[in-house]
Amino acid sequence: MGDWNLPIGSLGEEVLAQLCELLDTAGRGWRKLAEVAGAEKRFKCSEEELEMCSLKVLEPLGSPTQSLLQLLAERECTLWYLRGCLLRMGHTQAFQVLSSAVHNVIRITVQPESQVVAEGTRVSLTCWATGPPGLTYQWFCGKQEVPGATAPELLVDTAALPGLPQWFICRVSCGAAFAFSRWAHIQVKRSHSPESASSYCPSMEGLQILQQPQPCRLAEGDPLVLECRALGNPPPQYQWFRNRRPVEGARAPRLQVQLVTTAERGTYSCRVFNLFHELWSQEVDVEIGPRLFPSGAPWQDGVGGRCWWWHCPIAVLGAVATTSLFTDSLEPGSPDQLYATDKVALLVGNMHYVHHKHLRAPMVDVHALGALLQQLDFKVVSLLDLRRDEMQMAVDEFLLLLDKGVYGLLYYAGHGYENFGTSFMVPIDAPGSYTSAHCLCVQHVLQRMQQRRTGLNIFLLDMCRKRNLNDDVVPQVGALEVTANIVFGYATCADAEAYELSQEELSNGVFVTFLKRWLLEDEKITVLLDKVAEDMGTLELTRGRQALELRSNLSERRALTDPICSSGRAETSARNLQWAKAHVLPESRQLRFDCGVTVQLGFAAEFSNIMIIYTRILAAPGHIAECAAKLTDLPEELDVDLKCTNRESPEELGSPLVPTWSATCPSCCLYSRLCGLQRLRQELTFTVCLQFRYRGVADFVEERRVVSVGRPLISKLNMSPRDPGTAPASGGSGSPLSASPPGSWGNSPKVPGSHEV
Repeated sequence: MGDWNLPIGSLGEEVLAQLCELLDTAGRGWRKLAEVAGAEKRFKCSEEELEMCSLKVLEPLGSPTQSLLQLLAERECTLWYLRGCLLRMGHTQAFQVLSSAVHNVIRITVQPESQVVAEGTRVSLTCWATGPPGLTYQWFCGKQEVPGATAPELLVDTAALPGLPQWFICRVSCGAAFAFSRWAHIQVKRSHSPESASSYCPSMEGLQILQQPQPCRLAEGDPLVLECRALGNPPPQYQWFRNRRPVEGARAPRLQVQLVTTAERGTYSCRVFNLFHELWSQEVDVEIGPRLFPSGAPWQDGVGGRCWWWHCPIAVLGAVATTSLFTDSLEPGSPDQLYATDKVALLVGNMHYVHHKHLRAPMVDVHALGALLQQLDFKVVSLLDLRRDEMQMAVDEFLLLLDKGVYGLLYYAGHGYENFGTSFMVPIDAPGSYTSAHCLCVQHVLQRMQQRRTGLNIFLLDMCRKRNLNDDVVPQVGALEVTANIVFGYATCADAEAYELSQEELSNGVFVTFLKRWLLEDEKITVLLDKVAEDMGTLELTRGRQALELRSNLSERRALTDPICSSGRAETSARNLQWAKAHVLPESRQLRFDCGVTVQLGFAAEFSNIMIIYTRILAAPGHIAECAAKLTDLPEELDVDLKCTNRESPEELGSPLVPTWSATCPSCCLYSRLCGLQRLRQELTFTVCLQFRYRGVADFVEERRVVSVGRPLISKLNMSPRDPGTAPASGGSGSPLSASPPGSWGNSPKVPGSHEV
């Protein structure tokens, strides 16, 4: 019997293709499935999402059903729920296809575990799976098959391993169906003398603790890290205890708390066990005192810059809350219900400054907010590391999506300053002594939003607001309209800074850490931000240093959860098409080389301007011993780190957001990360270099194929720098969009460009 509790995302490509063929019809098809699935609120799709699904028919290989199933998969829909929907629809054929697939699905039940072991030790890796009869196993070390390793258990002799950590993965297959385990790596601790080597027992029996946790004395807000490492076979498992009571969820060799309070003080120990043995680590005391702020404390103040403080671990990104949005708590047409004609959000995070201190939190903050705003039916464009002209053009494109009654939200995370009550966002290419001429004025953006007759204007500014002493020009913003629909949420008070506490792992800044808790609540936006401010005020670390400031003239009970009621189908369709341009990934494709090797080329997105490309060997003739497909000749204008290209595992790309997209990518691939897609001047063209070796021949042969994938994601908006000889248009209070026809992406005039001081 198959496991119906698996997510929809576990369906194989062949089964998915069969379901799409059956449900891409006008009758009892994908629209009926969306209607039936929407009976449970968290699976209900908005009109905009359904329209995006329907637009897939315009693509050569597009499928509305596949798009719908992807939406359901993102909301953690299970195969059991999909089964019930197909039954209620009465679609017997689709039900039979799904049932057959579930009964034959291969599920990994025991995953191999990463281990740190002593030199000379024999290590056991185990992978067990359930599925149809006749399952076969094959272990890989990196991309190479391990000869003869066709059993669920793999014995590895560490004496034969090179010095670097070795990555292992197991493929479980039955006929054409297969599944891969997760990666496990073995790191060998080299001994430095015969005496130290003899202290480790190389036998496969028993259990031994190699590293004991150490006592520590911390202040509130410090990170707590306790580590216990053990060696044994079967591989050891861990459970941490505080004051001799188990710590919930603490089942890894490392116990880590990003932000400790006095509640975490106590005596800690770790229980290490496997199937046959059990050991306890030494007990250690963790002392935690109050945080003081004397001169020389660990706050990192930057002049006129944004200094972030770190709080939550990156893992929170993988667990977006499924809180009910209550958007239908009032009946349609109720006199108390307010509507948006649409909702649009532009999220910008600047991190890697050319002449200023680098920041770390904007990437995580932009990603976390984007995921939550999408649950609130916002059309989200999220961008990282923009130059001056790119920030201006991003705002221009954002304004094109606004219209009468639309809720517009701008979130900015990066360096910034405030002079004479006017806020400025600093681009990554700002010179050392920047002025307003090098930056974007927030109030100018507000003026242009007002001219679009928006229903709600929200600015969330996660930046410092210190005075910029290099800029003595009094900003000439002009009078704003009295619209009673403006909300400013500042991460900190006027003439104050926001803080960043350096830590090894990425996490949200203090503002977004608390904002995430309330963003999905059905509250007036000003009430919601008040609650965020109250939460931030309870944090001892930032008390007296950073406090949220709210400015608003909002007269109605406008909320982020307000439902969308479009003023007209034509305007909504045009806006959907406008927004969709910035979110189109290239279609996955297969390349067949002359030598007979077939390579799959796939794509995933981290942000609107960051894309992952992966290559995978699908088939190779028997006379080829080994082969790999690598990307070369990438466009020079893109921000591509060679250390982040052609990596054997997603984790090697160095991005903290790997878990958000790697689950949709197949195993045994080479991964490359491309940043700065907004700088692409023409279609993205690169070379796939196939390196292969014939059996019995030592030398490798190369075969190349030039591939063009069009303009992916944000590059469709033509945001690359314009001709430097073109005179910049006047910016500020005037609206260049008044002369821009709908759909004229990237042709809005610029505000005064940046220049060297």
